[in-house]
Amino acid sequence: MTTAHQDPTTKHRLTGLEPDNLLAFLALLGLLRALEATDRAREAADRLHPRASWSLDEPPLRPVLHLARPLSRDEVAGEAARGIALLTEAHDFGKQKDLNYTRQEARELLEQSIGTGADRADLLAALMTDAAIKDEDKPDTAPIDPTPLCLLFGQGHQHFLERLARVPAEAAPPPRGRGKKAVTLTAAACLAEALFAPWHRDDPTSSFRWDPEEDVRYALMAGNPTDPAYKLGTQHGANRLAAVGLAALTLAPETRAGRVRPTLPGGAWKDGFSFAWPVWRDPASLPAIRALLGHPDLREPDGLSHLGVAHVFAARRISVGKFMNFTRAQLIWPPDAPS
Repeated sequence: MTTAHQDPTTKHRLTGLEPDNLLAFLALLGLLRALEATDRAREAADRLHPRASWSLDEPPLRPVLHLARPLSRDEVAGEAARGIALLTEAHDFGKQKDLNYTRQEARELLEQSIGTGADRADLLAALMTDAAIKDEDKPDTAPIDPTPLCLLFGQGHQHFLERLARVPAEAAPPPRGRGKKAVTLTAAACLAEALFAPWHRDDPTSSFRWDPEEDVRYALMAGNPTDPAYKLGTQHGANRLAAVGLAALTLAPETRAGRVRPTLPGGAWKDGFSFAWPVWRDPASLPAIRALLGHPDLREPDGLSHLGVAHVFAARRISVGKFMNFTRAQLIWPPDAPS
């Protein structure tokens, strides 16, 4: 079902993006990247200058999109669809399916990206660093240690780079329903569903296991989770946005336990990996949000309140059999739930 038309406005409440869902937060980053991409071709006076804040005084807690000029919801979704199409041009990995490049291969890709535009360089820098490999005793042949947000390594025929190229390029999911009752979504309508309505996860498309609802276990279900009757679909528009939002999270090498490992803004390793993100009051641009994510006091009690941060959420990466997922995020500051 498409989102109903609204009169143009400069503020849009993003009802679909829950504050404790990693996929939703990455989709928010992707929305800002997509709208920034469409701004490049505009005259300065016509640019949208997208920013985001949170509805701290209007529960339930949701992000709010701020624009420099008024657009309707349909127009916002249409602009986002055009932006994704522009950003997806950088998502070309040839025949490579997984993030298992050698150090030399990663170094060559990163060096080549310098002359191919910021979108390609940003994406590759968010996926890998040639300083971190999985086995330092085999520096020439060991695969790189990729972004901790990569959860797919071929298990169950799920390949990360293959999906990172394919999902954002798929404008919309297959038609819903059968025969004359089948509903075909446009790219904009699919994104509008993800942004402006509660998620129903009706799409039989691929995902990245960033949505905590994808943590499906036998013990928690009435039947076999591999049975089609119990299989949960995806929110295709959210996965498209998150796929391009990932490039906002540039990796950096750090030394932990005598090894060089990758880290990213918002990430931390303590009893496993977790990713934290802030909830802030005033409209912030994507560079400002990246600065908040990378702030050393992000996880400290009251650490960023002077910058307008009211809450901090964190999601943990977990293993479920041969698969990996992220949990629904927990509030790590303040300790009481937001109103």
